[in-house]
Amino acid sequence: MPGGGPLGWARLVLLLVAAAPWAGARPRPGASGGQPRLSVVLVACDSLDGRLTFYPGNQTVDLPFINFMKRYGTVFLNTYTNSPICCPSRAAMWSGLFTHLTESWNNFKGLDPGYVTWMDLMEKHGYHTQKYGKLDYTSGHHSVSNRVEAWTRDVDFLLRQEGRPMVNLTGDRKHVRVMEADWRNTDKAVNWIKNEAINLTQPFVLYLGLNLPHPYPSPYAGENFGSSTFLTSPYWLEKVTYEAIKIPKWSSLSEMHPVDYYSSYTKNCTGEFTKQEVRNIRAFYYAMCAETDAMLGEVISALRDTGLLKKTIVIFTADHGELAMEHRQFYKMSMYEGSSHVPLLVMGPGIKSQQQIPNVVSLVDIYPTMLDIARIPVPQNLSGYSLIPLLHGKAENVVSPRGHRPSWVLSEFHGCNVNSSVYMLRTGKWKYITYSDGHSVLPQLFDLTADPDELTNIAVKFPAMVHSLDKILRSIINYPKVSSSVQDYNKRQFISWKQSLGQNYSNVIANLRWHQDWLKEPKKYENAIDKWLCQSKTGWKFL
Repeated sequence: MPGGGPLGWARLVLLLVAAAPWAGARPRPGASGGQPRLSVVLVACDSLDGRLTFYPGNQTVDLPFINFMKRYGTVFLNTYTNSPICCPSRAAMWSGLFTHLTESWNNFKGLDPGYVTWMDLMEKHGYHTQKYGKLDYTSGHHSVSNRVEAWTRDVDFLLRQEGRPMVNLTGDRKHVRVMEADWRNTDKAVNWIKNEAINLTQPFVLYLGLNLPHPYPSPYAGENFGSSTFLTSPYWLEKVTYEAIKIPKWSSLSEMHPVDYYSSYTKNCTGEFTKQEVRNIRAFYYAMCAETDAMLGEVISALRDTGLLKKTIVIFTADHGELAMEHRQFYKMSMYEGSSHVPLLVMGPGIKSQQQIPNVVSLVDIYPTMLDIARIPVPQNLSGYSLIPLLHGKAENVVSPRGHRPSWVLSEFHGCNVNSSVYMLRTGKWKYITYSDGHSVLPQLFDLTADPDELTNIAVKFPAMVHSLDKILRSIINYPKVSSSVQDYNKRQFISWKQSLGQNYSNVIANLRWHQDWLKEPKKYENAIDKWLCQSKTGWKFL
């Protein structure tokens, strides 16, 4: 492993910093005039909290290659996922469309096979394309439990669906490659750069998808288990500054927003946790982020060693964040910052160094940005806007054929561990979160300038602002109608699945991830599902 092991990456960063990466060649992304088109490398990890890429979040863990990208490139300070769960988020990134437009409702329902992505268009227009690692944007993946939990979220029961979050220390201070599958894919990407990309006569686009810092599977929870284990080695844990770890404040269970309570309960987080337990979960998560950063470093180093860095745009992002026990939850599936705020860093020829961009952007912006870099006409129906004007510092002056970039971003969630469709509008200092039909569940409003930890819902205090933001949201998406469509979809999918099981239905549904609770009163929970299936707004029965 080039540069790996104790002190290896520290030396690698020094070598990278010693020479200017762009060596005088600075074509601008998207520029024409006969200049050769730039290559692009996109590294997308899973579950990295975007707040770790700037102050004060970056004080908790050493991330040298993210810092390298900040030094020689641009960091976006307010980037959001368009849906805080793996498959729908990635579907938005690869399609350039909001979740409700592609109907990527949960981890089982993403883009249709054969959907034309930005990479497909780049290949059609002369780019050599290569993908390694986690893609996860098409339909049909993830566990049966995951999809059934999403389909039945409106059922009147409350069941623990995850193992209790825990930590696991493995190996010793020399154990570097903890997430072996990610390292193998990183090695493939590095070898491709050194052996294939260097010989290409055409520009290339390389994608590397990482599983880290997503929590690991938790087989201790039984036959059907989720991923609630934060696993690392002493090598990576030493990159964490324990004194800088912030212990999040929690509301009492009785004071929690009803949807938050459902999420906390299904994620098995309503029990007692000591401060040390919470601190360790957060520390191990940060250590997993450090390992992720090292993989990014291997890719950057390979580009530098081959001389390709001076003609390549490097982009680093994630599908969503990780709550790491903020708001008494782990995982994602939430509009709180830890879950919805993702990293976005861009480095390469023509990209301003040490630039911090405060504008709100989201993952649907990746699609038009990729096409802009490749000088491919951008379709007018996309939800996203190219980031190139922002990267060039022309945000206020340049107007695309579609008009000005909006001052808001949209995120929505329709999957498991949340018992309602959720919609988030982020604009200025405000974050507005509303649910279902906009009336049956209380909305939330946070002033992120005064309350960055989102501890005080001020929706009741500022009804005029709620009304104003809700009006903007409804101009973007008819969210009550979307919520209703998702409810109908969930019932149809569940009925089809149930019928496919025949007489095995009772046994199969009892032994999904919620088995520890379900098996205590199986008839009660089956009856609750039957009652749900017979309910309909229009008066007719699904069964």
